[in-house]
Order: sequence, then C-alpha cells, then structure tokens
Amino acid sequence: MKRSEGYNLVEAYLSCNTSRSAKRLRADLETDGESLVLSMDDYEKITDEFQGVEVWWGLGKIAHSSRSNYAEQGKRYYKLIFHRRHRELVTKSYLDHVMKQGKEIKTRNRQRRLYTNCANSIKMSSGMWSHIVFDHKASFETMALDYAKKKEIVEDLQAFSMNKEFYERAGKAWKRGYLLYGPPGTGKSTMIAAMANLLNYDVYDLELTAVKDNTDLRRLLIETTSKSIIVIEDIDCSLDLTGQRKEKKEKVEKSCLEDEKVEEKEKEQEKEKRKEKERPKSHKKPQEEGNNGRVTLSGLLNFIDGIWSSCGTERLIVFTTNHIEKLDPALIRRGRMDMHIELSYCSFEGFKVLAKNYLSLENHQMFDRIESLIGETKMTPADVAENLMPKWPQDDPEKYLLNLIKALEKTKEAAAKKKSNKSKVIEPAQKEEVLSQDSLGIEKIE
Repeated sequence: MKRSEGYNLVEAYLSCNTSRSAKRLRADLETDGESLVLSMDDYEKITDEFQGVEVWWGLGKIAHSSRSNYAEQGKRYYKLIFHRRHRELVTKSYLDHVMKQGKEIKTRNRQRRLYTNCANSIKMSSGMWSHIVFDHKASFETMALDYAKKKEIVEDLQAFSMNKEFYERAGKAWKRGYLLYGPPGTGKSTMIAAMANLLNYDVYDLELTAVKDNTDLRRLLIETTSKSIIVIEDIDCSLDLTGQRKEKKEKVEKSCLEDEKVEEKEKEQEKEKRKEKERPKSHKKPQEEGNNGRVTLSGLLNFIDGIWSSCGTERLIVFTTNHIEKLDPALIRRGRMDMHIELSYCSFEGFKVLAKNYLSLENHQMFDRIESLIGETKMTPADVAENLMPKWPQDDPEKYLLNLIKALEKTKEAAAKKKSNKSKVIEPAQKEEVLSQDSLGIEKIE
C-alpha cells in the first residue's frame, strides 16, 4: 500500500513536535535498523502554533473490513482542526508552511537509496525499480586522483546543483551528463558513489540488457525521482552501438556500385519485401525477431536529451566505459555527455592519497623510489590499493610499501619483456618482406 506524498510530509513535520506535546508515542525502526523514529500514536492529538494561531492535529485510523493482510494495519489519516475565522491563513499560508518544512526535514533525515530496474518490470506490482539503502563511504577526499582534477569535478557538480535559475532562464532541462572512461580498476564506480555522497542524491543503476524496449526505457525514466544519478555502467557492452549505423554504410556502398548493379540489387530487394509481406508472422527470420523489442541507439538518445528527459529535475546521467573508441560519437557528444572524465593509471599524487587512507602515512623515505617506479609503469589505483591493504592494524607500514615496490618492479619487467618480444616478432617479418621485393625485382615508380 503506497502512502501519499502529502501524508508523508505532514508526518515529517509533526515528528518535530510529537515528542514534546503528545501523550502517547509510536516508535518505529529506520530501514537501517540503527535509529528510532517517534511519531503520533493512533487517535492521538497535538497542538501546533503558526503566527499566533493555534491549530490541532489528530491521527485517525480506518480499519479494513476484509480479512486481508492489512486488516490490523488499517488506513491512517491526519485530521486538521482550526477555527473558521482562520480558514484563509490556514489554507493559504499554514499548509504551505507545513509542506515546505516537511520536505526540508525529509531531506535532512532521509536515507539515500540505490535502485536497480526489475526484469519483467511490467508484471511487478511494486513498480519498475527495486531499491536498497545506499550507504557507500566513498568521497572525493579519499579517491586516488590528482588534486586539480578532483577540484575541477567537485566545482562542476556543485555549480550544477546550485544553478536551477540558470537552467530555467536558458530553457534547458536541469540535468547534466558525465562520461567516465578508462581501464578497469581506475575508480569509475567509486567516483559515482562519491558524486552521490557529495550531492546527497539517490542512484539509479540502469541495466539496459534487462530493458525490454524503448517504451520500457521511457517508463523507467518517468519513475525516477529528482535529485538522482542515473547510471549506465559499461555502456559499450550494454547496447549494440555498432549495428545502429548499418543504413549509412549501405548507402555509401550503394553509391559506389555501377548503375546496372544498383538496379539489379533494388529489384532483388523489392522481391524480398514482397515475400516478407506474404510470409506469416510466425515464420519471420530469427534475426528480425531479435532486433524487434530491443533498446535502440535512437531510443537511448531520446532518453538522454529528448523530450522525455525533461520529465524530472536536478538529475545527473553517468555513463562508464573501458573503451571510449567503441562508442558512437552521437552518444557522447557535448550536450549529452557534458563532461568527459578520463580515469587512468595511478599517479604519484594518487598513491599518496592511498598511502594516507590505508597506512596513515603522509611521507616516508621509500616514497622517492615509489614515485620513480610509478612514473615508469602502468598500475591501476585498485592494484596499488591491494598492495597497501594491511592485514592487521598493528602491522608495520614499511612491509606494505615494500610489497608495492616489488609489484611495481615486477610490472615494469613484464612490460619491458612484452615490448622486447613484440619487436623480435616484427623485425624478421620486415626483413622477409624486403628480401621478397628484391628477388622479384620490384621497382618503385615515381
């Protein structure tokens, strides 16, 4: 049974006065199970004052007549009592005050949520999204990034969240897109959590492979809330973006054919179309059935910045990928993905952040050696963190710095060996090509 938003806001507003004036209280555990929330008990009354005028709130309950699971719970409602001479003040000012204060209280006390879309969501009575409490500890202070890059990202996020008037004045939907790209283990998912913690936003983790078609995609968008981050991780693996541009490729190939071949090809296509019309629906080709009822590139583009994207406010859309070169340029152009953030291999500045997080070290004599090795190797922040992770709190930090140095040296040797083997394979092939050209007497003509 879904509560009305108005009921929730009144409940949040009255919760501040309940413990002081109510005779009986009802205590409920929060979702995290760590704190109690006090509210009015059934049939209880409390007094509130606004601009010198007293009003009375009462909590009533309507019991269910049927023997359902909700019979004991019943249907609760709030009753507001005031003198008739204060009607205008109550209806025009007081209720607006209650709603506004209720929203502020809910924002302060609310638990952020991590949502995921449900498979076969049309059949789900609870909605198209399921959720859990979002309690990730990531922050920009603890991320293994250069200070300048962190500062730039944080300032951009804060400017977005405080620029409602600008978006209204410019006639734009209040949203912003971020593309996070780089090798695995460079902190893309951690950055999303840090964004959510910085702005106090909910996170919607959208799994495109579980979305039936473009219509379902729009329904999912409609059910998202404001002050949220919509995330599609590994976008290059979630959607077949390479097959979306086949029509353009066919047009180019068609223009290169001779006129006679074009006519023949068009005739064959016409015959094929006639056959398809006559063919029963149950005998369609498997390939065609696979392409129907799927999310398309155009559907995703409309999801990002089409007319449906304006159905909510104050939202971030974040894509992540390990291979930016695989993405269609239309998907990541400016205006859709407004900020492209590359998360690459660990730098020395990133290492210092991790050393402080894991070993409580801000300086050490081994740092010089580590700085030299990090500049010569490619190791992700996740691998660096793994080598610095202490097994016991009382362990000597030098032990883990030595672990990292050994790992960096091993990575450096492996990279050098790989490069050497590659050059050995290429050189004989080049020599063989030169010899074959000489033996055939091939001569370059200017």
